Amino acid sequence: MEKTGDRKVKFTFNVEDRELPLILGMRPILKKAQWDGKDFAESGLDDIPITTAPYTISDFEAGRYVTLTRNPDYWGKDVPFMQGVANLDEIRMEFFGDAQVMFEGFKAGILNSHRETNAEKWETQFDFPAVQNGDVVKSLIPHQRPTGMTGFVMNTRLPAFKDWRVREALIQAFNFEYINDTMTGGRQARIGSYFSNSQLGMDNGPAKGRVLEFLEPFADDLLPGAIEGYSLPVSDGSERNRKNLRAAIDLMEQAGWTIQDGVMADANGTPFTFEIVLSQGSGEAQSIIDLYVEALSRMGITPQVTMIDSAQYKERVNAYDFGMTYYRRGLSLSPGNEQHLYWGSKGVTEPGSRNLMGMNSPAAEAMIDTILNSTDQNDFVAATKALDRILTSGRYVIPIYDFSSSRIAHVKELKYPETLPIYGDWIGWQPDVWWWEEE
Repeated sequence: MEKTGDRKVKFTFNVEDRELPLILGMRPILKKAQWDGKDFAESGLDDIPITTAPYTISDFEAGRYVTLTRNPDYWGKDVPFMQGVANLDEIRMEFFGDAQVMFEGFKAGILNSHRETNAEKWETQFDFPAVQNGDVVKSLIPHQRPTGMTGFVMNTRLPAFKDWRVREALIQAFNFEYINDTMTGGRQARIGSYFSNSQLGMDNGPAKGRVLEFLEPFADDLLPGAIEGYSLPVSDGSERNRKNLRAAIDLMEQAGWTIQDGVMADANGTPFTFEIVLSQGSGEAQSIIDLYVEALSRMGITPQVTMIDSAQYKERVNAYDFGMTYYRRGLSLSPGNEQHLYWGSKGVTEPGSRNLMGMNSPAAEAMIDTILNSTDQNDFVAATKALDRILTSGRYVIPIYDFSSSRIAHVKELKYPETLPIYGDWIGWQPDVWWWEEE
């Protein structure tokens, strides 16, 4: 880093990474005088950074709310790029520890915008008086970005989950069609892969062309399905799910586990069990797990379900102290360095990483390196499709709902542009380009 003028600075990179200049350009600019004599790493909540943003933090209470107030002296208010952006004078973000309490708060008028992720609830519970009289509007916002991954992740650091056949068995036992019908009336589609719903998602069937070329050097180490093609099991929708449970039991047997006196156990008689750790207030995830645990009991598997407060939950997840837990990883149309944080081998042992499944795949890291340094769009897309195959066939996560549209209920005075971005309801859209309009 080199100062080249009063208002100029030059950065020189010593690694081959075509995304780093973009990431550097996104870093916030802080006021030097505020941090003179202070250790930034030791700063706390009372040290509100003075930045170059259009809003300032005017009030907050930790764990309850943050209020942002528009800065009338914002340097960029007349810049053409900022026209139509940062329209609201004040934005207050309220924090809730329970989803149902938050919904009731919205109904009571404490909140004036609410995202709903449950399709059944959207159809059946958004008929309260404010919706009926038009004071609250229901907006469906589609997008073309990757689905990312939402579901329940298995911690492969533990011996119970190291064998891919065990992970596949647990996926087979997860009766998505029945759970979906119970939870959403069958209205919610399922995630098919990490980058599905976009041009970066893996194609059905065997790998071909450039994708196959990228995968072939790692063929001996890839799991079944990476090259041949992999898809999630589909049940008949009945509660018993007999066909898939039989397949799950067969896979467990191949991995050395059999049902003995009604209990799934190894050759020494040690029961197969694991702990599912959930954060308090995650009502929907808990309801899904309750249905899943009931299905596992038919295989002689009785996992321990632990509900803990958010602070304990974060501590345990950071230490990888769980067998299975709820998992959400958002992905973009421009994957880059963050992919190493999500799936990189450093996260296997380093605490606090985002590699919750503990995957250690040289093939995946090679695909990420190709993504970062591709000079050709075709190679970029092919490498991402190949990465998608490695992740999905790795069977690290039991996928659930595909959120390819956002459901936002909001007061009628809150408006947004008719032309929707390809990313839909994503960073930089709400509240950035929304405005308040009295009738």
